[in-house]
Amino acid sequence: MVRLRAPAFWSQPSAKIRPLLLSPFSAIVAAITARKQRQMGWTAPVPVLCCGNISVGGTGKTTVVLDLAERLLQRGKNPHILTRGYGGRLRATTRVNPAQHTAQDVGDEPLLLAQLCPVWVGADRAESARMAVAAGADCLLMDDGFQNPSLHKNLSLLVVDGGAGLGNGHVLPAGPLREQPLQAFARAQATVLIGPDKTGFQERFGKVASHLMRAGLRQSDTISVLQGQRCVAFAGLGRPEKFFEGLKNCNVALAQTVAFPDHYFYKQQDLARLADMAVSLQARLVTTPKDAVRLPEYFRHKVITVGVELVWQNPAAPEILLDQFLNEAAAG
Repeated sequence: MVRLRAPAFWSQPSAKIRPLLLSPFSAIVAAITARKQRQMGWTAPVPVLCCGNISVGGTGKTTVVLDLAERLLQRGKNPHILTRGYGGRLRATTRVNPAQHTAQDVGDEPLLLAQLCPVWVGADRAESARMAVAAGADCLLMDDGFQNPSLHKNLSLLVVDGGAGLGNGHVLPAGPLREQPLQAFARAQATVLIGPDKTGFQERFGKVASHLMRAGLRQSDTISVLQGQRCVAFAGLGRPEKFFEGLKNCNVALAQTVAFPDHYFYKQQDLARLADMAVSLQARLVTTPKDAVRLPEYFRHKVITVGVELVWQNPAAPEILLDQFLNEAAAG
């Protein structure tokens, strides 16, 4: 198996030569993104909240979307989620049906989200929004799509991983950023920094990152069944080390960790290898909910799934954010 990795210099602010050599290409990417943002998107008759990011790779957007969707449901709202469905083979705008669709059809994250509320996959966010509204949605959550101008957003929330920050601060391909940070922060109404701030993000960008909020991650209660047991942890995420570190912090004894590429579809030989590893090490297999939906059902029963949930530093912060989202949309 070939593991795709981001270039090491993407995470090194001290790197100079490679970003400099790639800077002409970065300027082109930044210019294209900036030009796209001047396009007018369709304005839905219901409020739209976008959870996006500036950098490529996993930042925790889906975890934030799940948290906000659950809060909206508790308020008696009927949120629908719009997402591209990365990795799925369906091209037409589709409402996700967990009883019918697989991760190969619609992607892994949509299947996970659809366990909570209706989810629509499709590259055309405006079309997805129209279909969701027609199906009864009274508010929309976008999982990614911050750089997609086809749908007007009433509120945009940027999600930043505290462990990775904004990498070396350069735009693709010189760095991991999709656009210039100052332009992104100017369009967003709020920013949430998840996890310990290991790169000094708050010091570097705290004054320009509008309405900065902090949150941590807590392992789900299922982790209690792993106490005192040896485990083989595997994950196909943008940053699988975050999952492994979370297990270690909960005193789970990791006999082995196995990292796969993000959104990886497991092959039979991968599953056989993991099963053999668990037997030889006398350990339990453990993975994430996002990985579990990509496993065949017969193998999923052999694996313990441990998810994460957000813990807001200020418990009132997400509720204030949703008040702003709903009230401003109503006033508009």
